[in-house]
Amino acid sequence: MKRKGHLHQIHPVLPVWDVVEALDFYVNRLGFRIAFADDPKNPRYAGILRDGIEIHLQWHDVMEWEVAIDRPMLRIVTQHIESLFEEFRDMEAFDGQTALRITGWGTEEFAFYDPFKNGLTFYKSV
Repeated sequence: MKRKGHLHQIHPVLPVWDVVEALDFYVNRLGFRIAFADDPKNPRYAGILRDGIEIHLQWHDVMEWEVAIDRPMLRIVTQHIESLFEEFRDMEAFDGQTALRITGWGTEEFAFYDPFKNGLTFYKSV
Protein backbone atom coordinates (compact mmCIF):
# COMPACT_ATOMS: atom_id res chain seq x y z
CA MET A 1 0.00 0.00 0.00
CA LYS A 2 1.31 3.38 -0.95
CA ARG A 3 1.88 5.71 2.01
CA LYS A 4 0.15 9.05 2.03
CA GLY A 5 2.31 12.17 2.11
CA HIS A 6 2.53 13.88 5.49
CA LEU A 7 3.24 17.54 6.23
CA HIS A 8 5.71 17.70 9.10
CA GLN A 9 7.02 21.25 9.58
CA ILE A 10 7.01 24.67 8.01
CA HIS A 11 9.92 27.10 7.97
CA PRO A 12 8.65 30.48 6.84
CA VAL A 13 11.14 32.81 5.19
CA LEU A 14 10.83 36.46 6.23
CA PRO A 15 12.30 39.19 4.03
CA VAL A 16 14.62 41.63 5.82
CA TRP A 17 16.89 44.40 4.55
CA ASP A 18 19.60 43.67 7.18
CA VAL A 19 20.06 40.08 8.35
CA VAL A 20 22.43 41.07 11.19
CA GLU A 21 19.87 43.56 12.55
CA ALA A 22 17.12 40.94 12.21
CA LEU A 23 19.23 38.39 14.08
CA ASP A 24 19.83 40.91 16.84
CA PHE A 25 16.08 41.55 17.21
CA TYR A 26 15.01 37.91 17.16
CA VAL A 27 17.82 36.71 19.45
CA ASN A 28 17.99 39.59 21.96
CA ARG A 29 14.32 40.62 22.09
CA LEU A 30 12.42 37.43 21.30
CA GLY A 31 14.72 34.77 22.76
CA PHE A 32 15.51 32.85 19.58
CA ARG A 33 18.94 31.35 18.94
CA ILE A 34 20.84 31.29 15.67
CA ALA A 35 20.62 27.91 13.95
CA PHE A 36 22.72 28.79 10.91
CA ALA A 37 23.91 31.66 8.74
CA ASP A 38 25.34 31.51 5.25
CA ASP A 39 28.16 33.91 6.22
CA PRO A 40 29.28 34.62 9.81
CA LYS A 41 30.15 38.29 9.13
CA ASN A 42 27.69 39.43 6.49
CA PRO A 43 24.86 36.88 6.25
CA ARG A 44 22.22 37.14 3.58
CA TYR A 45 20.32 34.08 4.78
CA ALA A 46 20.00 32.73 8.31
CA GLY A 47 17.78 30.51 10.42
CA ILE A 48 16.65 31.04 13.99
CA LEU A 49 15.09 28.65 16.52
CA ARG A 50 13.02 28.91 19.65
CA ASP A 51 11.27 25.92 21.16
CA GLY A 52 9.58 24.17 18.21
CA ILE A 53 9.66 27.19 15.89
CA GLU A 54 12.16 27.71 13.07
CA ILE A 55 12.10 30.90 11.01
CA HIS A 56 14.43 31.82 8.16
CA LEU A 57 15.54 35.39 7.45
CA GLN A 58 16.52 36.37 3.92
CA TRP A 59 18.06 39.62 2.72
CA HIS A 60 16.04 41.60 0.19
CA ASP A 61 16.91 44.98 -1.25
CA VAL A 62 14.69 47.56 0.44
CA MET A 63 14.19 49.24 -2.96
CA GLU A 64 12.13 46.18 -4.01
CA TRP A 65 9.60 46.83 -1.25
CA GLU A 66 7.10 49.03 -3.01
CA VAL A 67 4.20 48.64 -0.62
CA ALA A 68 4.95 49.08 3.07
CA ILE A 69 2.11 46.80 4.15
CA ASP A 70 2.91 44.03 1.67
CA ARG A 71 4.62 41.94 4.35
CA PRO A 72 4.18 38.41 5.64
CA MET A 73 2.10 37.79 8.75
CA LEU A 74 2.92 34.74 10.87
CA ARG A 75 0.50 33.24 13.41
CA ILE A 76 2.40 31.23 16.00
CA VAL A 77 0.58 28.88 18.37
CA THR A 78 1.94 29.10 21.89
CA GLN A 79 1.43 28.01 25.47
CA HIS A 80 1.56 30.27 28.52
CA ILE A 81 0.61 33.30 26.42
CA GLU A 82 0.56 35.66 29.41
CA SER A 83 4.17 34.81 30.32
CA LEU A 84 5.29 35.20 26.71
CA PHE A 85 3.55 38.58 26.45
CA GLU A 86 5.30 39.77 29.63
CA GLU A 87 8.67 38.46 28.43
CA PHE A 88 8.44 40.30 25.12
CA ARG A 89 7.07 43.44 26.78
CA ASP A 90 9.97 43.46 29.26
CA MET A 91 12.43 43.08 26.36
CA GLU A 92 10.75 46.03 24.58
CA ALA A 93 9.97 43.89 21.54
CA PHE A 94 6.83 45.90 20.74
CA ASP A 95 5.31 49.33 21.37
CA GLY A 96 2.82 50.30 24.06
CA GLN A 97 -0.16 49.75 21.77
CA THR A 98 0.36 45.98 21.72
CA ALA A 99 -2.16 44.26 24.00
CA LEU A 100 -3.08 40.76 25.03
CA ARG A 101 -6.71 40.23 24.06
CA ILE A 102 -9.45 37.64 23.71
CA THR A 103 -10.81 37.51 20.16
CA GLY A 104 -14.27 36.77 18.84
CA TRP A 105 -12.89 33.66 17.11
CA GLY A 106 -11.82 31.92 20.33
CA THR A 107 -8.19 32.86 20.82
CA GLU A 108 -6.15 34.85 23.28
CA GLU A 109 -3.44 36.67 21.35
CA PHE A 110 -1.13 39.60 20.84
CA ALA A 111 0.49 40.87 17.66
CA PHE A 112 3.23 43.26 16.58
CA TYR A 113 5.65 43.92 13.73
CA ASP A 114 9.35 43.17 13.66
CA PRO A 115 11.69 46.01 12.56
CA PHE A 116 11.12 44.99 8.92
CA LYS A 117 7.30 45.18 9.14
CA ASN A 118 6.82 41.40 9.16
CA GLY A 119 3.75 40.66 11.30
CA LEU A 120 4.00 38.31 14.26
CA THR A 121 0.90 37.08 16.09
CA PHE A 122 1.26 34.77 19.08
CA TYR A 123 -1.90 33.01 20.23
CA LYS A 124 -3.58 30.14 22.05
CA SER A 125 -7.10 28.76 21.86
CA VAL A 126 -9.41 29.61 24.77
